[in-house]
Amino acid sequence: MGKTATGRAEEDVEAAWAAAPQQEAWVAWLVPAFALANTIAFAYTMLDKLGALNYAEVVEGGQGWRLIACIWLHAGVVHLLANMLSLLFIGVRLEQEFGFVKIGMLYLLSGFGGSLMSCLSIRTKISVGASGALFGLLGAMLSELIMNWTIYANKFAALLTLIVVIAINLAVGIVPHVDSSAHIGGFISGFLLGFVLLIRPQFGWINRKHIPPGYNIELVKPKHKTYQHILWLVAIILLITGFLIGLIKLFRGVSKQH
Repeated sequence: MGKTATGRAEEDVEAAWAAAPQQEAWVAWLVPAFALANTIAFAYTMLDKLGALNYAEVVEGGQGWRLIACIWLHAGVVHLLANMLSLLFIGVRLEQEFGFVKIGMLYLLSGFGGSLMSCLSIRTKISVGASGALFGLLGAMLSELIMNWTIYANKFAALLTLIVVIAINLAVGIVPHVDSSAHIGGFISGFLLGFVLLIRPQFGWINRKHIPPGYNIELVKPKHKTYQHILWLVAIILLITGFLIGLIKLFRGVSKQH
């Protein structure tokens, strides 16, 4: 059977197109940009509704719960994976040594401290992520080493390594779109909390109820050294004072408006 007129016309068009000089292909950027803009707008609105840290909502909207809620949200898969891998790497060992209650308190309060610092510093953007809580764990590792200095071997090498790791992570805050305020606030909170929560008995201490009969009670060492008590007291005073001052500064604008 012969070709129809329509079929011949289509072939003629294709032949003409193939014979015509082809222009250089454009680099497609506008459509991907549109797609990215839509994705960012969607993520922004969803995160804001779910509890992202937003100064206007926290202070003017009275939604203080965002100071905790934001640490459970992340801006994307890469952000989530990076933070969760860091959490497992740092947090598992700490929980094994000090238990879930202390590490749970440390994580949440450090995250709260990071959110508080972020909200006081950044008032025009939303913020999400567990980075403040993670920096709190790093800060607590440093203060725990200082607090229990006498029971550690190779303490200077451990201190140097920890300082280098902390410095590298803090330097990440220089990168654009990273909430360095949350990192610093979380680190300071965790550093102080480490003195309060992660205190260990000094080497050689024996629980009095486990002392053998006839053992000279005067030879039993106290559970903690004097410097540990001093650090504990100073840290808890600074921590409570810092949280109170931060909350007062944050919500002072609300009381003035009313």
